[in-house]
Amino acid sequence: MKSTRYVLALSSLLLAGNALGQVTPPATGASPPPAAPAAPPAVPTPAKSVPYGAGMKVNLSPDGSKYLRFIAWTQFWAQYNENNSNTLRDGVPKSDQVAFGLRRTRLITLAQLNPRFLFLLDLGMENQTTISGGTPNDPNGPGKRAPFYVHNATGEFRINKYLSLGAGLNYQVGISRMTQASTLNMLTYDLPIVNYPTLDQTDQFGFFMGAYAKGRIGGFDYRVAIDDPFVTSQTAATATPAGLRTNVAAFNPHNTNKIYQGYFDYEFFDKEANLLPYQTGTYLGTKKVLNIGAGFHYNPKGTYSRPAAYPTTAPADPFATTTTHDVRLYGVDVFYDAPVDTASNTAVTFYGVYYNYNFGPNYVRNVGLMNPGNGLAPGATTSAGLVGNAVPLIGTGQSYYAQLGVLLPKDLLGPKVKLQPYVAYLHNSLNGLLDTNGNIKGVNVYDAGMNFYLDGHNAKITLNYRFRPDFSDQTFLPANNGAATVNSIRYRPEVTLQTQVYL
Repeated sequence: MKSTRYVLALSSLLLAGNALGQVTPPATGASPPPAAPAAPPAVPTPAKSVPYGAGMKVNLSPDGSKYLRFIAWTQFWAQYNENNSNTLRDGVPKSDQVAFGLRRTRLITLAQLNPRFLFLLDLGMENQTTISGGTPNDPNGPGKRAPFYVHNATGEFRINKYLSLGAGLNYQVGISRMTQASTLNMLTYDLPIVNYPTLDQTDQFGFFMGAYAKGRIGGFDYRVAIDDPFVTSQTAATATPAGLRTNVAAFNPHNTNKIYQGYFDYEFFDKEANLLPYQTGTYLGTKKVLNIGAGFHYNPKGTYSRPAAYPTTAPADPFATTTTHDVRLYGVDVFYDAPVDTASNTAVTFYGVYYNYNFGPNYVRNVGLMNPGNGLAPGATTSAGLVGNAVPLIGTGQSYYAQLGVLLPKDLLGPKVKLQPYVAYLHNSLNGLLDTNGNIKGVNVYDAGMNFYLDGHNAKITLNYRFRPDFSDQTFLPANNGAATVNSIRYRPEVTLQTQVYL
């Protein structure tokens, strides 16, 4: 019986194996079509770049009210320049040349750990060329190792929504909107420099040491400051009076009086940000702004002059034979920036300013941006400051400056580039420059250019043409009592290509 059960179980297993081993015959008719190939995985679409906005920001609180913010930029120049007469470059006469240089490289750090407290640090360097701008007295050459120094270092406390107080090396200065200009978003390729009348004399490259108050009440925006003057040229202080031309003012190396300055404007349309002191040059149609402002700068006994010939026998105190003068500077300006047509993204920008400067008798300062010359030919009678591309830009007298730019319709050069042509004009009427008839000889500087915006102000190229007067043909006649006699002028061309990137 047990044997019978074994036989039946074995038979059952064999039958099951036979059934599993059978192959089902193919169905009759056409074969089914092959399966469609699987679709490849979708490639993710690149995310659109986010507009840069207010800089590289590191939030220190979830709501972003506590943060660190960084702004960095650099501006490079390639410049063709026809030099003023008698210019030397490294001891060799040069009528013209193409030169390269770094106009600016800067880094700003902004910190706000409490809504009432603000810290601002601005570091950078300017005006490095292959012949100048480097560390003074560097044995390897004057164009090497440009110093990266502090421009702005301030701490600020917000009293209320109408008033903030701050102190340090600051840019809360007077005279005009352009005296506080941002160099990131200028309309033209650069600033006219007449807006910085005490540059590196009683200030440090436009920044002052002292305390300030700022704020806004409705549409009225204000800033006032009290500062110490930086010491000027102490190395030659005792010899300077003997070297002064009669009745020509110079900055006083014994000046210890405070500088009082301020700027006030009324904003008729959109309100501008005033957290930072830097004033925008063109908004590219993102705001509608109309501001009218006025400012001042006053420094008692800031300059001095020698009114008569230096005595044959030098006095014990050479400054006893000099006269001091108060520095009184005033400005009035208007700024208009607005979209013209939002559909085509067109806009217009205008700025105009009038300056009235009094530094004392016959004060004239010649300035050449990124000057390609560094010497004066032997025997030349002109001022040594008029080599290269230098122009009489600052002095006792009156100055007028205006600039106008138009943002052209978008897509003229494709979707990536926006164009903004501009023109600018500077007129100086300085008491220290007379023609051969004894009348004031005007200084006229003309600029025309084009901004190519690749990514707004964050990446742009500017091409500028300057028609510049050469004032090197001048002499000093006793009859003009210290003023220079300009015998003739000749206009020189200057072409600058600037690239700018800021993050």
